[in-house]
Amino acid sequence: MGKPPNLYAFGEIDALASSLRTYVLQCQNAGFERHGVFKVAVSGGSLPQILGKALLHPGNGTIEDTVDFQKWEIFFADERAVPLDHGDSNYKLLKEELLDKIPKGGPQPTVHPVDVKWLDNVQEMADQYQEVLMRSFAAKDSVKIPIFDLLLLGCGPDGHTCSLFPNHELLREANAWVAAIEDSPKPPPKRITLSLPVVTHGIKIAFVATGEGKKNILKEILDTDEGRSLPCGLVNEGGGERVSWFTDSQAVIGVGFPRRGSL
Repeated sequence: MGKPPNLYAFGEIDALASSLRTYVLQCQNAGFERHGVFKVAVSGGSLPQILGKALLHPGNGTIEDTVDFQKWEIFFADERAVPLDHGDSNYKLLKEELLDKIPKGGPQPTVHPVDVKWLDNVQEMADQYQEVLMRSFAAKDSVKIPIFDLLLLGCGPDGHTCSLFPNHELLREANAWVAAIEDSPKPPPKRITLSLPVVTHGIKIAFVATGEGKKNILKEILDTDEGRSLPCGLVNEGGGERVSWFTDSQAVIGVGFPRRGSL
C-alpha cells in the first residue's frame, strides 16, 4: 500500500456531518468537472441518517457548498433481496432519511434501486443490477470496471462492508461488478453487493463509523496486521489515501492510528 487512509474523528455527530458534507461536495464538484455528473454508491446502516443530516441543510450559498441533486446518480453499494418498502431495504432507509426530504419541486437525483421482480433469483438480481451499471458507466466506451466518483460505506462490527463479509468467497470475486450472496452471516441471507474491485477502484471512498460499539473493530482494522484481511481492511489496502474514515470520538477510543486534523 502507498499512502495510508485518512482518519477523521469528531467530538459530536453534527461536526462529523458538517465535515462529511464538505467532503461529499468536494467529490460532487470534482465529478461535475470530470463528466458533468456525480456517480455515488451508498450503503445502509447508520450512514443514510448521517448523510441526510450532512446534505439537507441549505449551505452558505456558494457553488462549493451547493448540493446539485439534479446531476446526481445514486446507486446502492449493496442491497437486500426484499421489497423496496421492507424494513431491511437499504433503498427504504435512504428514501426515508434523505430522498423524501429533498424539497419537492426542486432538483431531484436519479436513483437506481434494484429490480424487485427478481427477489426469488438473487443471481439474476445481481446480473440485472450490473446491467444498470453498464448502461451508466459503459454507454460510450468499453470499460473494464465502473469508476464511482464516491462510495459511501459503513463498517460492521465484524469488519464487513457492503455485503462483503470476512472470509467469504465473494472477497475473491475478480470479474463481476455486482455479485450475489445467498448465505449472508447477517440476515437477511439473500443480497447483492458491489464486488471488492469495484469498491477499491472508486475515485474516493468514505467510511462512516460512529459509537463506542465500533471501537474494537476499528482498532483491529486500523492498528493490526490481522485487520488488513477483513473486508474494510482490504478496502484500506486497495484504496490507500483515496479512503477516508469519518468517525466520532467514541468509535476510535483506544485506536492508535494517526488522525488527520482537517480535510
